[in-house]
Amino acid sequence: MVNRLLLVTALLASGHALAEEIAPRASAVEADTVGTLAAEPDGFIDPLRELKFNPGLDQREFERSTLAALNVYDPLESLNRRIYHFNYRFDEWVFLPVLDGYRYVTPSFLRTGVSNFFSNLGDVPNLFNSVLQLKAKRSAEITARLMFNTIIGVGGLWDPATHMGLPRQSEDFGQTLGFYGVPEGPYIMLPILGPSNLRDTTGLVVDYVGEKEINYLDVPDNASDHPEISVLRAVDKRYTTNFRYGQTNSPFEYEKVRYVYTQARKLQIAE
Repeated sequence: MVNRLLLVTALLASGHALAEEIAPRASAVEADTVGTLAAEPDGFIDPLRELKFNPGLDQREFERSTLAALNVYDPLESLNRRIYHFNYRFDEWVFLPVLDGYRYVTPSFLRTGVSNFFSNLGDVPNLFNSVLQLKAKRSAEITARLMFNTIIGVGGLWDPATHMGLPRQSEDFGQTLGFYGVPEGPYIMLPILGPSNLRDTTGLVVDYVGEKEINYLDVPDNASDHPEISVLRAVDKRYTTNFRYGQTNSPFEYEKVRYVYTQARKLQIAE
């Protein structure tokens, strides 16, 4: 019995000494690994190197505070995730192959002209919403853009206004509602159109109806008889949107897109 106790005591002592020897090596390896981590394209590795933890903060409390920062009101999450998956596959199987064909059959200057033309049409709701938000300077700049690009730019095919120091502004009715304090409501993933919320979806409908009623350059009326105009506008919209599904290479891409969209809209409303 005494021999067994002596053996156990010896094993514990040697194990303690071994642990003390291994711990510094493990810390050194870990530090070296962190130091050689390459930053991902979206820059989400580098901030971890500067992350400082409060030693007095309980781990569960830390996790709860982190989740609260990423929390977005999403009561339709189950449905939204299905729509997100649909958008992913539609983009992969339809939109991106169409874009490849679009790039192949149209020269760069023609694609730029198409983008400028539809951007000029988009300045109509931009002006409307700038006026509603009482942004006098921005309203004047957008009015000048419309005049220069429509007259000098031949209906908007060219964009002389940007070269004259009048860059394109982005204002929509969702921002107007937010400007007047309307809450964003639940997060919504729209088929094909992507992330939104109840307030911004309402804004999309109002902007669409307003643009159709104003009928600038008769494009909305002609689009009713020639659906290829609407198709070209959708292709151009996807062409000018840099986001690609799966580009974050993260299993939490849905949460990341949801959070970035929500915060971006708050910044747009506040500017």
